[in-house]
Amino acid sequence: MNDLQLKLTDGIATVTINRPTQRNSVTYDMWNGFAEIFVSLSENRSVRSVILTGAGTDFSAGADVSEFGDARENSEKAKEYEIAVDRGCGAIMHCAKPVIAVNLGYTLGGGAHLAMSADFRYAHTDAEFGIPAANLSIGYGVQATRKLLALVGLTEAKRILYSAQRFSAEHARRIGFVDHVSEAPMSAAIEFAGALAAKAPLTQGVAKYILNSVALQEFDAERADALIDGAAASLDYAEGRNAFAEKRPAAFRGE
Repeated sequence: MNDLQLKLTDGIATVTINRPTQRNSVTYDMWNGFAEIFVSLSENRSVRSVILTGAGTDFSAGADVSEFGDARENSEKAKEYEIAVDRGCGAIMHCAKPVIAVNLGYTLGGGAHLAMSADFRYAHTDAEFGIPAANLSIGYGVQATRKLLALVGLTEAKRILYSAQRFSAEHARRIGFVDHVSEAPMSAAIEFAGALAAKAPLTQGVAKYILNSVALQEFDAERADALIDGAAASLDYAEGRNAFAEKRPAAFRGE
């Protein structure tokens, strides 16, 4: 899909939203495209970390509202649309690899949901954030609202959703919406992604599942135990022990 581009370099996958003339607004087909891409990245052992960003000057201005007259013309279609949104964003959140969103320009509405689905958010100093659902009389989705609550807390989540006001990158950092603000967020994200790529991917996958599922109140103890048991029985665990004993860096393979 040309609207979503994928590049793999040294174990780091970069997924780029590629509609710069539309401020990288996301179509219905693109929500489904996110699901396909991130499921494949999750299963690809050569991928160790993922960067999600937008082409041009923006991360994403959100859903392509020009489609709403058809794609969301009634409650039934609106529900189908939200299922596609949750499927795409869920694939990002559940990707077994660390995901870093790099936020330039606008990160609004559905774009905010994409960013919140990543593990980390690295923002440009001039980036702007907001969820304008209250300007359109749209109920922001349950999954997206849970992610917002987990990041910023109850009062800030209410302020963002009730007011539809935009907020700066520095304010986003203060309330916990983003993790890093600089004039070169992509360079910082690539450096961090490289550091993460050297660590044990099975450990990262276990931690990601437990932390996300507890934060979003979706925890499954049996699944957590299975992931922990899988890591304990892995070749990577043996490699980690041997590397520690031999005082050398471990060469993890995710198996």
